[in-house]
Amino acid sequence: MKTGLDRLIGDPELRKPLKGRRVALLAHPASVTGDLTHGADALAGLSDINLTAALGPQHGLRGDKQDNMVESSDYTDPANGIPVFSLYGEVRRPTPEMLESFDVLLVDLQDLGCRIYTFLTTLRYVLEAAAECGKSIWVLDRPNPAGRPVEGLKLRAGWESFVGAGYLPMRHGLTLGELAGWFVRSLGLDVDFRVVTMQGWVPAEGPGYGWPQGERVWVNPSPNAPNLWMARCYPGTVMLEGTTLSEGRGTTRPLELFGAPELDARALLTRMQALAPHWLEGCRLRECWFQPTFHKHLDRLCAGLQIHVEDQAYHHDRFRPWRLMLLVFKALRQLQPELDLWRDFPYEYEYDRLAIDLINGTDQVRQWVDDTDASPADLDALAGPDEAAWQEECEGLLLYR
Repeated sequence: MKTGLDRLIGDPELRKPLKGRRVALLAHPASVTGDLTHGADALAGLSDINLTAALGPQHGLRGDKQDNMVESSDYTDPANGIPVFSLYGEVRRPTPEMLESFDVLLVDLQDLGCRIYTFLTTLRYVLEAAAECGKSIWVLDRPNPAGRPVEGLKLRAGWESFVGAGYLPMRHGLTLGELAGWFVRSLGLDVDFRVVTMQGWVPAEGPGYGWPQGERVWVNPSPNAPNLWMARCYPGTVMLEGTTLSEGRGTTRPLELFGAPELDARALLTRMQALAPHWLEGCRLRECWFQPTFHKHLDRLCAGLQIHVEDQAYHHDRFRPWRLMLLVFKALRQLQPELDLWRDFPYEYEYDRLAIDLINGTDQVRQWVDDTDASPADLDALAGPDEAAWQEECEGLLLYR
């Protein structure tokens, strides 16, 4: 399997349209070649590429920031002597100074297949800026490690944010290149845009089902994305960021496990099995204990559950992480109705709306959890049409069959 970056580096014919043009790269730590050379270094080493700048999204070009709302500054890349502009610092959208530094922007960002991941929003912003000022965008495509399954409500109108770049569901099933095509089409952008596609990516094949296990090394695209298992769980476990439960930050398995000091994990699992056993399929849940070294419940022993999706019990098409985590919240509401579950704090520079609602792109999900009369079937009835409509909408965008 070859990524778009590998193909561009290895094929001078692909690079011919870049001759004589100033090239910039939007990348992060996982933007590496097959031999693990960072894309900025690999491109700078080509005699026919004039690399004039680099841009870094949230967490930085080389990966310098741990948490949300921790900004990066502009600097000069010591390896290549080019300016590195931050799109997660004083600004989120490219400035005139940034846009003046290049003619073509190469976008090489490993995504996780989840709407909440902010690289999608950054992609939208650079596409819009390029359309406004006549710049070119090339997306160097990479695998969606979560594969093709689709799950969750589509973002509702009025709920746009830095973690909600468009009206797509939580688990969208597309690659970044395919998403770029969706943004161009849905926003009606007049932009010089192309995708350097992957070669040999087969998302339906195991054991990776989206990630080419055995062929590609996993490099963290963000500090708390340490492996494929996290990527599989993330469309559900990301919702923990909007709750008072720990999502495992401060442990070695963030966003694969969750818990709290007063949680009765066994009772929680029993209630989940009683409420919607079919929402637990495709994975295994294990009671566990952990003590975060930073973030929520610092230095406190937490009881919780770990979601295991790394062995023969994993079933790619039956595992539904979004429903699984909502079942956790629903069961907790029944077991501990007085629990202060929803965390009220500034989330991605939003101060007036609850994080759980921003994450889901609607308040309907929180209302379903809090409604004592609402059933799992009610949520299926709400999400099912959205999921089916999204799959139909994206059929013409798929670059890999």
